[in-house]
Amino acid sequence: MLQRADLPMIWLFLYLQVLDVLTTLLGFSIGAGEGSPFVRLLVLWGPVAGLVASKLGAVALATICLWMRKQFLLRWINYWYAGLVVWNILVSLRLLTAEV
Repeated sequence: MLQRADLPMIWLFLYLQVLDVLTTLLGFSIGAGEGSPFVRLLVLWGPVAGLVASKLGAVALATICLWMRKQFLLRWINYWYAGLVVWNILVSLRLLTAEV
């Protein structure tokens, strides 16, 4: 059962998913490629469609973690996505400064 204490972690997860999509699309728009082989295949459907499909998978995995009462896994997933968003920003900044 979902507990009220889990809500901030869930909101953070959803927020990080949105940030990941936005920073990935930013990277695509300035010439970056997708690092994940799985997401790279999904992006063949189109950048937005592929990213949405990958996010649906991420939400499904997070739901399974909560259903199995493995909140600690969702906490680690949040750390992973926070790092991924930072990585996307750094790659984008590097590409933008390389063009100057």
